[in-house]
Amino acid sequence: MSLGKWILGGLGFAVGGPIGALIGVFIASLFEIKSPIESGEYRQGIPHSGRSARTRATQGDIGVSIIVLLACVIKADGKILKSEISSVKPFLVRNFGEEGAKQALQLLRQLLEQEIDPIAVSQQIRLHVNYSVRLELVHLLLEVAKSDGEVVESECQVIETIAINMGIANADYQSLLSLYRKHTDANWAYTALEIEPTATDEEVKKAYRRMAMKYHPDKVANAGEAVRQQATDKFRAINEAYEYIKQSRGLA
Repeated sequence: MSLGKWILGGLGFAVGGPIGALIGVFIASLFEIKSPIESGEYRQGIPHSGRSARTRATQGDIGVSIIVLLACVIKADGKILKSEISSVKPFLVRNFGEEGAKQALQLLRQLLEQEIDPIAVSQQIRLHVNYSVRLELVHLLLEVAKSDGEVVESECQVIETIAINMGIANADYQSLLSLYRKHTDANWAYTALEIEPTATDEEVKKAYRRMAMKYHPDKVANAGEAVRQQATDKFRAINEAYEYIKQSRGLA
């Protein structure tokens, strides 16, 4: 589904607050209307109709949030390289389609020219998006950061800041990060299952069942293709970690 169709399908929380302020100009140019910020229809993330600021996240909200967060990561080292933008294009095409990817890149380029507060953006997402989806947003950021070869320290710092302010538990963040350290961390599989290498065989089995349930793709079924794909990848990685531990311990 294209980004434009996602937006036409409705934006909830993303039309106000820090994210709304960032994307207002883009929405106006896309649909040839006044932005919600300019028109005064929204103020501080609360519609004038008096509805609560805590609105249900739509697929449009998730899609826009992904692009805003991607901009935060790309700007992490203070340099915006053409190669970095090119590296995210396949991801955008895969999840928004060819036409949607063009719109997403247009929004991304506009965002890269703006000052973005990752803490404010992350806290807004935390308020409206459920934990399972937030986990996959962090996973997605790590995946995109890795797409240009490696997750560098400056990117890790920004992604960790985002994770903290989205309310992601440190154990969950380290579990996600471990998937990108298979070749440098001998204990990556244990970290992925959120247990210590000293865990008993029974504790390993319990951890696997717990993590498989936490990252089951059904938990994010309504969050859009990008998030569903990340959940599927994480689910497979949990299985890979479990199989690795079983083989290393000689378990059936």
